[in-house]
Amino acid sequence: MSKKPNILLFGIDSLRSDHMSLYGYERLTTPHIDKYIKEGGFYFDNMFSPSVPTTPGYASMLTGFDCFGTDCVALRHKGELLPEIKTLPEILRDYGYTSTCIGFKGNPSGRGFDNYIKYEDWSPEKAESMNGAAIPELERLVSQEQPWLLFMRHMDPHSPYYAKKPFDRLFYGGDEFDKNNKSLKPVYEFKPFRDYFLTWFPEGCTDAEYIVAQYDGSVAYMDACINQILEKLRALGAEDDTIVVFTSDHGETLYDHDCYFDHHSLYDNVLNVPLAIRYSGFPYVGHVQDICQLKDFVPTILSLCGIDPGIKFDGRDLTKAVTGEGIPQESEFYITEATWMRKHGWRTPEWKLIRALEPDFHFKPAVELYNLIDDPDEYNNLAESEPETVAYLTARMEAHIKKREAETGRTNPMYTNLDWNGFGRPFVSSEEAYNSLHIGDPEAAKKLQAKLADMGVDD
Repeated sequence: MSKKPNILLFGIDSLRSDHMSLYGYERLTTPHIDKYIKEGGFYFDNMFSPSVPTTPGYASMLTGFDCFGTDCVALRHKGELLPEIKTLPEILRDYGYTSTCIGFKGNPSGRGFDNYIKYEDWSPEKAESMNGAAIPELERLVSQEQPWLLFMRHMDPHSPYYAKKPFDRLFYGGDEFDKNNKSLKPVYEFKPFRDYFLTWFPEGCTDAEYIVAQYDGSVAYMDACINQILEKLRALGAEDDTIVVFTSDHGETLYDHDCYFDHHSLYDNVLNVPLAIRYSGFPYVGHVQDICQLKDFVPTILSLCGIDPGIKFDGRDLTKAVTGEGIPQESEFYITEATWMRKHGWRTPEWKLIRALEPDFHFKPAVELYNLIDDPDEYNNLAESEPETVAYLTARMEAHIKKREAETGRTNPMYTNLDWNGFGRPFVSSEEAYNSLHIGDPEAAKKLQAKLADMGVDD
C-alpha cells in the first residue's frame, strides 16, 4: 500500500443529488455508483454547494474555503485565486503526491495540478471521451511509486444533454413531438436561451419531460462509463489504496422555477449536490444526515489521508460525523449566485431567504422567502406575508457577512464583483438583463467556452 492513499475524484459538473438513484430517485440513474458506495462506502444526504456556479463551486471544493475565503463568487471571476490560499493539489504536492486534472484547464479554481489533459467534453460521447483520457492516465499513475490525485470533470449532466441510444429512451416512452403538448412553449419563448435550446433539442420537440429524460439518461450513460474506470482501478490492484469520491460543483435546474435546463438560481435543486466516498482504510458504510458544504471536502479528504497541513480551513473534517463521534453543526449558511443573476441569501433547516442584488432576467421578485418544511420545492413565496421572518433572516445574513468581512479583511465579493455579467456594470432593470443576456448554439457555446477559458473561466 502507498505511504499515503491515492485520490480518485469524480468532480462531476451539474449533477443534482435528487436525480441520483443513490439518493432515492425513482429512476435508476446511477446503479453502478449506488452499488459501489453501498457495498463499501458512505454518503452525505445534505451536502450543499452554497456559492454557484462552476468557478466558485470548484473553488470551495478544491480549497476548503467559503466564498469569503476564496474571494470568488462569479462565473466570470477576474484573475487567479488568492495567492495566499492553496488548492488541494498544491497541498498534496508537499506530501509527495503528483496530480492530474482532466477537463478543467484554464479555470482559476483548477490551479496547481501537475498535469492537465483535455477531452471532448462537448461531444455526444462525453463520458466515453473522458474514459479515453482517464483510463490511460490512471494506468500511468498507478504504475508510479508516488501517491496521486486524479481529478475528472465529467460534463454529461451539463447541457446540452446528449443521451446516446439506448439511454435517450431509457426513462421516456411517450411522444416527444405531440403537438398537443405545450410544456416546452415557455422554454422556446425565453429569448436569452432560446437559440441555444433550438440547436440541441430535437427539431419539433414539444415535451419538457423528454428533455428531463435526456438529463437522466445522460447521468445513466455516465454512470455506466464511470464503472469502466472503477473496474480498471480494481484490475490494476489499486482499489484498496485509493480514496474514491463522487461530488459536484452545483446541481441543475431542469423544468424547475422557470430557470430552464441550466444551473442558475438559489433553489435547492441547484444547491444540493452529492458527496459519496469509498476507502478501504476508513471502512464505514451508510449515509450521514449532517448538513455540510463543499468547503468541508478538502479537510475531510486530508483527514482520510492522514495529513494535517496546519491550515485553518473554513470547512470542517466530516470523518467524525461518519463515525458517530459528531462535529459542531452548521445548520444555517450564506448562499450566493453570480451566473446569469446576482443574488444572495440565507438558508436554515426551515427557511430559505433569497435577495436580489440587481434585477434578474426572469423578472422574479426582489425578495423570496420559502418554508422548506411546508414547501420543500420552493414554489410558495411568503416574503410579503412573513415580513418579520424576512427581517430576521436578513439580519442573520448581514451579521454573517460583517463577521466574515472582518475575519478576512475583505469586502463581501458579492458586492465587489460587479462585472459578473460581462457588461462591466450591474443591470438596472429586468428588461435590460433579459435583452442583454444570450447564449446561441453548441458552436457558440464552444466559442463561449474557449472565450471564458481565455479569461480564466470555464463553465
